[in-house]
Amino acid sequence: MAEKIQKARLRRAYSPTEVQQMNIPCFPFEGEWEAAFGHPARTGTWIIWGESGNGKSAFVMKLAKYLCNWCTVAYDSLEESTGLSLQNAINRERMEEVNYRFKILDREAMPELSERLLKRRSPDVVIIDSFQYSGLTYATYKAMKEKHHNKLLIFVSHCEGIKPEGRAAKKVAYDADVKIYISCFRAVCKGRFITKPGNHFTIWKEGAAQCFPTEIKDKENENT
Repeated sequence: MAEKIQKARLRRAYSPTEVQQMNIPCFPFEGEWEAAFGHPARTGTWIIWGESGNGKSAFVMKLAKYLCNWCTVAYDSLEESTGLSLQNAINRERMEEVNYRFKILDREAMPELSERLLKRRSPDVVIIDSFQYSGLTYATYKAMKEKHHNKLLIFVSHCEGIKPEGRAAKKVAYDADVKIYISCFRAVCKGRFITKPGNHFTIWKEGAAQCFPTEIKDKENENT
C-alpha cells in the first residue's frame, strides 16, 4: 500500500523537446530593459536591493510603470505608507498615466495581501516594499510563493554591504528568479533570464555620470 502511495506522488518526467515546446509567458522587454533584464517570466519572485540614495525607489517606480504595459501592478507601501516620499516618486514618474493598471496598498499586511491575491481580477504583480517590514521569514516567503505561483511577487529589500539585509532576505535573493542590485543609479541584474551579462539599466544618467565619470567620457569619445 505504501508503495502505491509513493508511486502516486511521483511527478511525470519531461523530455527536452517537451520543455522546449512549453508556452511559458514572458515579458517582451525591449531596448534598455531587454539589454539589462532579458525576457523574464511573468510569474515567480524578484528581489531588488540597494543602499538608500542610490536610486532604488526611482527604479522600483520605473519598473512598475513599465510592467503596466502588460499587466496590473499593486504596490504595497509597508515602509512609507502614503507619505511625501511616495508621493514625490509617483509625481516624478507620472504614474497617473497608468492609473487604471497601478494601485497603491497602504501598509497591507501579508495575510490580507495574500487574501487579495486569491480574488478574481486581483493584481498580476505585487511589489512589497520592504521585505524587512513584511514580517516574512524564509519559510513563510516560500509558502506565499507557492500559494500564489500564478503571480509575480517583487520584494524590495534593505541593503547590508552588497547583499540584502538579514538572513531571510539573503535566502530569498538566492531563491529569486530575478535579483537586481541598485548602486550609483544603476540597476544590475543577477537573475536567470539575462542574455547579456554585464549590462545594466541606468536609472538617472546625471547621477551615474558622477559615479563613473571616466566610463561616461570613454563612451562619449567612442561616439565622436
